Amino acid sequence: MLETKDLRPPPPAEAPLPWRETRGRKILLVDDERGNRTILRQMLEPEGYVTAEAESAEAALEHYATFAPDLVLLDVLLPGLNGFEACRELHRRYGAQTAPVMFITAKREADAIVEGFDAGGVDYVLKPFRQKEVVARIHTHLQVRLLLAHQQTLVAQLSQANSAKNRFLGMAAHDLRNPLASIRGLSEFMLDGTVGPLTPAQDELAQLIQQTSQGMVTLVNDLLDWATIEAGELKLESKLLRLDELVAKAVRLTGLTALRKQTRIEFNHARPVPRIRVDEAKTRQVIDNLLSNAVKYSPPGSTICVALEFDQANQRQIIRVRDQGPGIPDEERARLFTDFGRLSTRPTSGEPSTGLGLAICRKIVESHHGTIEAENQPAGGCEFRVLLPYLPS
Repeated sequence: MLETKDLRPPPPAEAPLPWRETRGRKILLVDDERGNRTILRQMLEPEGYVTAEAESAEAALEHYATFAPDLVLLDVLLPGLNGFEACRELHRRYGAQTAPVMFITAKREADAIVEGFDAGGVDYVLKPFRQKEVVARIHTHLQVRLLLAHQQTLVAQLSQANSAKNRFLGMAAHDLRNPLASIRGLSEFMLDGTVGPLTPAQDELAQLIQQTSQGMVTLVNDLLDWATIEAGELKLESKLLRLDELVAKAVRLTGLTALRKQTRIEFNHARPVPRIRVDEAKTRQVIDNLLSNAVKYSPPGSTICVALEFDQANQRQIIRVRDQGPGIPDEERARLFTDFGRLSTRPTSGEPSTGLGLAICRKIVESHHGTIEAENQPAGGCEFRVLLPYLPS
């Protein structure tokens, strides 16, 4: 039998993760006894660590600024400032960027150890030193520090990538919106008879173009709004206004669209309604979205009930939109207000949806320090509620 050889190249060796390699890291040794510093240096330098020494807390604070250690071994009992005071001063100066501090102590009492943690230390080593224990503890804390730095780098890179994605989506949506609006407008001219009478077939095509382009404009607007919010660029221009007037306008406009499905929208509100400080355009966007969703998911011939009330006890205004749709499946409730959180229920006439509308509503409402919620009704359908704090001044 012929012997065969595996001619495939060996798999590449795995590159060490940047947070696993601790050789070459710098350690500041702070002890007023030269013998202790010498013992520690002889333990650590063969392990590949770079060391520097200080005989007092004051000298350590000066060395720290120029040496920039990755870890500090700090004796507790020092002339002048003690180790705990020096550790607190390091954290005061450098905050979250302070290198981990391990205390050197001969005390084994719990109170002394706890005081070291309270001062900002991460660990301690006992005198007399045991080499394996000292090296193992140092190695562990250096790995943790390097891992945190590695994670911070990854977070920064992900944040940059996310910002670039949001900018791209915003630019793409912005560039698409104008031509889509033009297509919609031209199709409306055709349907209005501006360019002359249409044959039945042409009229049907013009209606299809108008409906499709309107749906696309809505999708693009959602993407543009979402990209703006994700980029942290949502700006509110709040002013005092009456919500009943704002809701009434939205009901009238959406009511015209609802007529295509033989759907009615009823609006009831208590009088008088106090004025409230909100961003008019953004609040209107929330109301429009809830109304259009109610029309989308309710069967033809439905009645959608809209109510506005003032909660005197909690000093807030409540907008209620109740539909006659299928409601929200219990197992899908957690996805309701999330980005791209589509549910298994579908619009009754095939209307398009990005799954962003309710997520945008939630973020707008929360930017007003309010809440939005949804609840299935015992008789069927779902009620969405927007609760806005009453801030008149």
